[in-house]
Amino acid sequence: MNAETAFHTHRPRLMALAYRLLGSRTDAEDVVQDAWLRWSGADTAAIVDPEAWLVTTTTRLGLDRLRAAKRERAHYVGPWLAEPLAITLEPDPAPGPAQLHALADDVSVAFLTLLEQLGPEERAAFLLKEAFDHDYREIADLIGHSEANCRQLVHRARQRLQAGRPRFNADASQHRQLLARFMDASQRGDSEAIQALLHANALLVSDGGGVVTAAVRPLLGAERIGRLYWAIARRGAAHPAQLGYVNGEPAILRFEGGHLHSITTIEVVDGRIANLYSVLNPEKLPAVVTRADTAASL
Repeated sequence: MNAETAFHTHRPRLMALAYRLLGSRTDAEDVVQDAWLRWSGADTAAIVDPEAWLVTTTTRLGLDRLRAAKRERAHYVGPWLAEPLAITLEPDPAPGPAQLHALADDVSVAFLTLLEQLGPEERAAFLLKEAFDHDYREIADLIGHSEANCRQLVHRARQRLQAGRPRFNADASQHRQLLARFMDASQRGDSEAIQALLHANALLVSDGGGVVTAAVRPLLGAERIGRLYWAIARRGAAHPAQLGYVNGEPAILRFEGGHLHSITTIEVVDGRIANLYSVLNPEKLPAVVTRADTAASL
């Protein structure tokens, strides 16, 4: 296997790691490209384990990029949400519904938002252990910490993430049904119907990045969220919408003039919508949405 073939064989794994680490498709692609440049300049014939070399390089480049991104996101206008990796009109036909639902939970906007609470090394250690099944010795070598410290990083990350994740999540069918009903009610501006679908203390987080109009603070409460969509519909500002998929999970895709305007995903707890996440920043959304995004590596 030549160097180029070896790299492309492992590229999906590298992209999956970089995306989970950074929460940005653009940054992840840049990191993987940087890994390729280092790989192409290395003496690959002398590298015994190409996958380990590439994972190590991608992790360290990703950590450097994440540290810089943390500083940049501190000055971001309004809430920062992950840049979707894959936006499609239909799900990947390969996995079954249960597999797709489990995969989507691993890269959902909600979960990636939770990961933002972690420090760079904490996030890297957690993902390498939980998502990629590395042992603590390997993680220690990758991020430059002792095994004991890596155990502590992963333990602390688990505690913080468990505190923020829903205790009871919906199955795939219920999730999609609630999302479809919310889409219909929000398009009509039916405040009462919207409130009936939400928990009383539901939270709406909108990411416009200062580029387009969006709430600069999360909106708390079913009544306030219902009134927002009522006002949007009353002004005739509701955009055409349809159900699609973002990172494998059901999502509302809204369009403006044939281009993607925004995406909305939800988190369900005890049969009602607890959290809504809307990405409106056009810099995070592709101009064209296809039936299958073959470049994505979930």
